[in-house]
Amino acid sequence: MPPEASPSGAEAHCRALEALYASAPINERFDSRIELPEPGLARIRFQVEERHFHAAGAAHGTVYFKMLDDAAFYAANGLVTDRFLLTTAFNLLFTRPMKAGEAVAEGRWVSGRRRVLVAEARILDSSGEETARGTGTFMRSHIALSGLPGYRLSE
Repeated sequence: MPPEASPSGAEAHCRALEALYASAPINERFDSRIELPEPGLARIRFQVEERHFHAAGAAHGTVYFKMLDDAAFYAANGLVTDRFLLTTAFNLLFTRPMKAGEAVAEGRWVSGRRRVLVAEARILDSSGEETARGTGTFMRSHIALSGLPGYRLSE
């Protein structure tokens, strides 16, 4: 990308967080892609596949938790440019079973900017129906984002 087109500031931070998400080994197990349109907002598009099902033929709770936690986490970490956040608590409400198909987890920062941040997320299935929602609290860690190999700021 030419220098004049390189993102800077908040946009560069959001692109670096997207790269961090893509670099996480856990994401090799899910067909997913994250977008951070702006700090405080995150959207993860993912595929629910039969290999994610429990014995009754719908998505296992681990899929719900992973996508909700990630969407809320990245929404919150979009506002923190120096440190990696850690999930300290997450409350999850299942509202309907997820079948195979595309889904979207949408995360949004709610409050806090210093040590603890609160963010919420919801999952919409391919028909646009909400399947779950959750709220998490996230704490600044001692891990510098700049020290993580997946976090790459454009130059």
